[in-house]
Amino acid sequence: MILLSLGTIGTFLFAFAQQRGLSRFIQQQFLDRTFKGIYSPNAFDLLILIPYFVVLVFLASYGIHRYVLVYLYYRHRKNAARSDAPPRSYKPEELPTVTIQLPIFNEQFVIDRLVDAVCKIEYPREKLEIQVLDDSTDETVEVASAVVQRYAALGHPVTYHHRTNRHGYKAGALEEGMKKCTGQLIAIFDADFVPPQDWLMRVVHHFTDDEVGMVQTRWTHLNRDYSFLTQVEAILLDGHFVLEHGGRSRARVFFNFNGTAGMWRRQAIDEAGGWEHDTLTEDTDLSYRSQLKGWKFKYLQDVECPAELPIEMTAFKTQQARWAKGLIQVAKKTLPSVFRSDVPRRVKTEAWYHLTANISYPLMIVLSTLLLPAMVIRFYQGWFQMLFIDLPLFMASTFSISSFYLVSQKELHPRTWYKTFLYLPFLMALGIGLTITNTKAVLEALVGHQSAFARTPKYRVEKKKDKAIAAKYRKRLGIIPWIELAVGTYFALTVWYAMANQNYITVPFLLLFVLGYWYTGLMSLLQGRFERLGFGRAPAEDHSKPFPVGV
Repeated sequence: MILLSLGTIGTFLFAFAQQRGLSRFIQQQFLDRTFKGIYSPNAFDLLILIPYFVVLVFLASYGIHRYVLVYLYYRHRKNAARSDAPPRSYKPEELPTVTIQLPIFNEQFVIDRLVDAVCKIEYPREKLEIQVLDDSTDETVEVASAVVQRYAALGHPVTYHHRTNRHGYKAGALEEGMKKCTGQLIAIFDADFVPPQDWLMRVVHHFTDDEVGMVQTRWTHLNRDYSFLTQVEAILLDGHFVLEHGGRSRARVFFNFNGTAGMWRRQAIDEAGGWEHDTLTEDTDLSYRSQLKGWKFKYLQDVECPAELPIEMTAFKTQQARWAKGLIQVAKKTLPSVFRSDVPRRVKTEAWYHLTANISYPLMIVLSTLLLPAMVIRFYQGWFQMLFIDLPLFMASTFSISSFYLVSQKELHPRTWYKTFLYLPFLMALGIGLTITNTKAVLEALVGHQSAFARTPKYRVEKKKDKAIAAKYRKRLGIIPWIELAVGTYFALTVWYAMANQNYITVPFLLLFVLGYWYTGLMSLLQGRFERLGFGRAPAEDHSKPFPVGV
């Protein structure tokens, strides 16, 4: 869409130059003084335009930071850690004891897949223990207990631990598990992950460096090809795991454990103060506290750990909102300590951009509100003058997104990365469509409003033929989808206004807003409708026990 808009600009300018002559075009756009002095901005106009440009500048700064991450990724490529290049390898008798923790909550459809995969991991059984940490309140309790008993009877070192309350949510479960575990190293996998058999042996040898406190591996996607939504989600996550983690880890600045598919040195957890549950992203909170204590983190991009992507819009939006709110909570909690510490300024700067990135969502709300009034006010300046001022800012805040994800796909899929061009307009539109949900989450974090840990449902949907049958886990988002549809309609009016005033060059940008808000709103309202009508979906099973619907 961005490339299309640039092509439109070039075509338009070329047509003008041919039809009227280049000199006449320049005369009309830059030198014509016929209407000079007719319009001058008043106080009301400045009240609209000043915040409009301030917001654009802030958004552009976060966009420019994406370019910085790409630069760091390539500039420090020699610092990339690899699974086949640890400082040294443990001898078999030197291998440390490892605890694998599996925190779950109402995961009856995936728990057997998870336990099966973890029990197949290659590691000496006498130096391994597996903890299933279950906070479930539904049939998962019986399912998980039976699965653990079955594998324990086969000789696997797996134990089952069930809490009757969710105090501290996931962080609380991990904290309770640490009281009973014996491992020097602790690996963690969420319920939707399927670690490969060689995962542990490819990671453990990096802990021969006594300064390493955590090693994170890259998420891949079991159901990437399930739907258009999962394709876009996969691209979004790939950008994070390639360029954000890759750039930060290579540049030796702070980055975070992602809550799963990583391994900790227990000493690093203890020295940082252990798991705390006053934020929704306990993993990032612990990561920063641990790195402030001097522990080094490693990121192994070449070690993959597949997981299941959310297949429904409300699940995806709620997951993103949880991450957005949690990062702002960590920013409020941790950034003062980072700024007071003696870490280099570049580390502090990157920590700021990392933890405050979701501030862009409330700024997008402000921009959305001011966009149409700003267009009306600035109509009298002429379309070319508007473009001359706005285009660099829009390009910094939007084109950087396209470049960011294109580069990540080129790194992962050098032969097929060009296909990402097809997804770029929808990727940017989906990011825009998250604005309402994530703004609510960010504002709650800023005012200190606490909320429960909202889980993401896992349906064990991996292929297109698989169907989600856990309708009881589905949650609606109340009035938010209707607000999204209303905002999308507002932007449709801005498209009409732009076209009516021949401001065609802004139309592709505005259409991204229309597409994003309408897509997320409609998908949220319509999900599950076809299943209830019986169109190709297996009917949901009836259960006598109540299921919490926290997505």
